[in-house]
Amino acid sequence: METNGKVKKIILSLRVATEKIKNWCAYQERSHFETKAKLFEFGLSTIEVDEIIVVLISENFLNEERFAEAFSRGKFRIKHWGKNKIKAELKHRKISEYSIKKALKQIDDDDYYATLKKIIAKKTAEIKEKNEFKKKHKIYQYAVSRGFESNLVSDILKLQTD
Repeated sequence: METNGKVKKIILSLRVATEKIKNWCAYQERSHFETKAKLFEFGLSTIEVDEIIVVLISENFLNEERFAEAFSRGKFRIKHWGKNKIKAELKHRKISEYSIKKALKQIDDDDYYATLKKIIAKKTAEIKEKNEFKKKHKIYQYAVSRGFESNLVSDILKLQTD
């Protein structure tokens, strides 16, 4: 809803906004932060937004833990993000530390390690660098930028040389 760089607000009644946001939340898991932002786009006041948020939570349309778990599972399985990147993104979405820790526990350690090994193997095959030190550094940087812990990346790279 942009016109000449300005966000145009849609003005909706409380009842219409509530139904619309319920459908939006039912489509996929949403964070409280993004749901509030969407409600403000509807032209609602802070009091109205808070009322709707209470309704959404009480009717189980919004659940921060469920969102964090679904988000972390999805980003790991589909995008192959590491825990550091997932955690940073959840923090950016204003998710509580408790929910973040619980969500990251959902990622199986064996799957996590296997995924990291696969990412490193794929990147190793792609990099054409002749200098072994520079090649390892590039692979290391890549894996860490994907959100994987530096100590895990180092361990796997050491195993490759042994």
